[in-house]
Amino acid sequence: MSTIVFVHAHPDDEASQSACSMARAVQEGHRVVLVLATNGDHGQPPDDLAEGETVVLRRRREAEASAAAIGTHRLVWLGYADSGMTGWPQNEHEGAFVRADVEQAAQRLAGVLRDEAADVVVGYDWHGGYGHPDHVQTHRVTKRAAELAGTPRYLEGTMNRDAAVRGIAAARAAGLPVGDWDPTRPMDDGNPMGTPEVELHWACDLRDWIEVKRRALQAHASQTSDVGMMLAIPAAAFREQFGWEYYIEPGRPAGMVVGWFLDTDPNHS
Repeated sequence: MSTIVFVHAHPDDEASQSACSMARAVQEGHRVVLVLATNGDHGQPPDDLAEGETVVLRRRREAEASAAAIGTHRLVWLGYADSGMTGWPQNEHEGAFVRADVEQAAQRLAGVLRDEAADVVVGYDWHGGYGHPDHVQTHRVTKRAAELAGTPRYLEGTMNRDAAVRGIAAARAAGLPVGDWDPTRPMDDGNPMGTPEVELHWACDLRDWIEVKRRALQAHASQTSDVGMMLAIPAAAFREQFGWEYYIEPGRPAGMVVGWFLDTDPNHS
């Protein structure tokens, strides 16, 4: 059995992006650790905050509920503040993750990897999927932490841009309300969403774990704009759209394998 550390930028990213992978790994007997880089304090403030309750406290509790729904064995907070989207004033706030020294942040994460004797660490692709500053920083920090800790395998979670294009086309053909959403248009940093299929290494069919992802998303009930939009997708479409999770594994031979990345020999033989 292996120990896998998944590193995410904000509370709820783990639910939308890798919940199915984490749940399958847990079910198979692997140790799964979730690391969240920021406290998500610039997320959507809920209307029902109690007296003395903050957005940070609510999102921490929601993240704990999500982690419990997935079955993770440990939840670690790196302790940085949410940086907001590109160009927001929060980018310059003291404590914002985007302003953190990459080497220092990576040393902090590497400490978790060493403590866990991690076999695999999973971060984000080079532009964080859609260019959010905290996601891009998560890529930098995770990649460097893997080097510092000597973690045997390093993967990057991403989105399959081509699959997204096909999915949007199918949804429109079925008459579903998708608006003008276009995965190929410029996102937060000017790059299109995710990664072209030709650059992917792993396409993981995790549709059997889709209800775990739904429960993890439901745990983040305060984030009604993003999470609410995902949960409003019809069940069949949700299963197809969110039941596949994609990874890049730098150093692995080119070509996308439809399979489970924990079934492979880490030496890629």
